Amino acid sequence: MKEPIPAVWEGLPVVDAARMRALDLAATETHGIKALDLMENAGKAVAAECAAFLAGMRGVVVCCGRGANGGDGLVAARILQEGGASVSVFICPPKSDASGQYPEPVAVNLAKAKAAGVKVTTAGSGAGLAQALAACDLAIDALLGTGATGKPAGAIHHMIRELTASKKPVIAVDIPSGIHPDTGYHSGVFVSAAMTLTLGLPKRGLLAAHAKPHVGVLKVLDIGYPKALLK
Repeated sequence: MKEPIPAVWEGLPVVDAARMRALDLAATETHGIKALDLMENAGKAVAAECAAFLAGMRGVVVCCGRGANGGDGLVAARILQEGGASVSVFICPPKSDASGQYPEPVAVNLAKAKAAGVKVTTAGSGAGLAQALAACDLAIDALLGTGATGKPAGAIHHMIRELTASKKPVIAVDIPSGIHPDTGYHSGVFVSAAMTLTLGLPKRGLLAAHAKPHVGVLKVLDIGYPKALLK
């Protein structure tokens, strides 16, 4: 018999990806909170937890997707760099659509990270993620968030494989990439994290018994959602 997923965890309601998307939309459209502000809050909270985990060590590699999860990772990278860490970012190239650009909040934080001295490499450009991981003390998984669907492919697939092969401790932002936010299952391509820093509210899939070995220590970070929405 499967262990049921709780409806409440540490006093907070447990949500699925659809409910989380609705909360994000309500935060920005009803409460007027800017996406950039939520991203800044998330990145700051992630950076604080990562700095505590590092405990004086300096080398950090951040693997970033092209969406909001990657933007959170870019903010964390900038703040860790400003705090004295040596940070390298490997980011997926933007979508090959008509714009050929990152979403605005991601583009803004990419520029800020570069200005802060973070070394940024576009994944798939031939530069060595494996070598950077071999030399680092901590890796941050900011590849895929709750909006991701299907089996990870392309540059994201490659980075997940490199993270796994490195055997370095990984802290996941929101969810470990490749783990389904609602079910906790995976397609065979996924990150196994030492710690997962989920944003705002706990996600159903993270509390599934079969997902716990890949979630690691689970913490919920306050990133500034109005309390009325969280209830």
